[in-house]
Amino acid sequence: MGKYLSIVIGGGIAFVGLLLFIRWLPKFVLVVKGMLPAMLIFGGVIALIAGLSELKDSMKPKETK
Repeated sequence: MGKYLSIVIGGGIAFVGLLLFIRWLPKFVLVVKGMLPAMLIFGGVIALIAGLSELKDSMKPKETK
């Protein structure tokens, strides 16, 4: 019985979430527009740090065994 109950509850919650998403779509888009520049800045900084770290590692002398 628990499996069926979790399926019904999960489906109901997903349906309510979809309805709220449709109703609040303009507000959701506004939030995404506000977060997008910050996400691009942080993503760029992370990519820059990763690239510099890889460059630094490639400049180290290789150890031979």
